[in-house]
Amino acid sequence: MRDRIVLLEPSLLTDFIGDSVREYEACTPQLPPRCWAVLVGRFVEDAMRVEHVRYARNIRELDAGVLQEFDDSIVPCFGTAYCNKRRGFWCDPKDLLRITREAQAEGMEVLGSIHLHPDWHRIGPPQERKLRVSQDPTPMDRHIFQNTGWPLNIILYLERRGGVLYHSLGAWAPPPDSEPERGCEPLTLRFSIPRS
Repeated sequence: MRDRIVLLEPSLLTDFIGDSVREYEACTPQLPPRCWAVLVGRFVEDAMRVEHVRYARNIRELDAGVLQEFDDSIVPCFGTAYCNKRRGFWCDPKDLLRITREAQAEGMEVLGSIHLHPDWHRIGPPQERKLRVSQDPTPMDRHIFQNTGWPLNIILYLERRGGVLYHSLGAWAPPPDSEPERGCEPLTLRFSIPRS
């Protein structure tokens, strides 16, 4: 199948991983960590090549209309955890437009997004520890991925073991429009090796 391979230079994620770690270290059960960014790049042969990671504001914390929409449509489907304004990311349309125009000016396009999953089943509030979190999409992720339609969705998973913080990555295509119940399809991540 076309475009199921993701080409990525590891250093492109250095800042994002650093920001995610800072969010993780500062979080509390009431203030979940969040880190989200847009992935910009090109389609090359049978792959997607990520060339930039661009940050955008979360309008979810700024816009009363978005808060109301979450209350009306997200919370009934995905639970009261999403009453917390720090849960769920809604990209500021102005930022997304800017990022899209900048990408187009360089002959690129928005491929998708990357966001953080912490080991919330360990560090979150007791009532939220039933759902095991990993680099795999949650039900809310699947909903978002399908609605954006972006071909690339990367999840960075952070967990602490024995006092050491570890990470893993998962890359996903959205569920097919015709068969949303099938879930997200995994993509293959291939990292470049610096030339010596």
